[in-house]
Amino acid sequence: MSERIQSQALYMQVADRLRDQIYQQELNPGDAIDEMALCERFGISRTPLREALKVLDSEGLVELIPRKGSFVRSMEIDELNELFPVMSVLEGLCAREAVENLKEQDLKQLNTMHGKLEAYAAEGNIDAYYEQNFVFHQAIQDLSGNKWLQRIIGDLRKVLRLARHMQLTIPGRLQSSLEEHQQIMLAFNQHDAEMADQCMQNHLQQQWRSLVSKQQSDATIK
Repeated sequence: MSERIQSQALYMQVADRLRDQIYQQELNPGDAIDEMALCERFGISRTPLREALKVLDSEGLVELIPRKGSFVRSMEIDELNELFPVMSVLEGLCAREAVENLKEQDLKQLNTMHGKLEAYAAEGNIDAYYEQNFVFHQAIQDLSGNKWLQRIIGDLRKVLRLARHMQLTIPGRLQSSLEEHQQIMLAFNQHDAEMADQCMQNHLQQQWRSLVSKQQSDATIK
């Protein structure tokens, strides 16, 4: 009996495309999603698009508002205040467990990744820095070897990516972020699991404070 592998459902392909557009800031928080334009652009009917939007709604990336339409979700201060303390503890635990599992080859690869962060920061290339930062954090989560922890962080990260990129645009924040990363790498190079945990938590808390400060400042300007 053959076990034919099915290709990915169309609505999931559409969800992937839209998710990428959100992460790449082609669609920004608060933007209305023009369903008719997207159907024409992708050459699809509204059924797979609406199924895709339901997927993104379940991930917290899109809001479906009856009789108004679909919108890219905006992260409010109250949500940041709820999510970041949780993410801070989880990513700190990942860093701790990653150090405990660390092999010399793993450490070499992390240092190589961090070298790219240093280069992008020196160039002032925020977009490239952010994407490499994502790769760096993902590598630490993989090294933790904790599948449940990785799954929970992965779900939260999908939502927090709506906001985390913005904090790097604050004057001086790029350099501060790099310095926080340097402390994380120091902990890894010293094989200090407790220090890695605390440095990672501090890194997330600084992101949190920066984002809240930016949102408060933007609200004042408006």
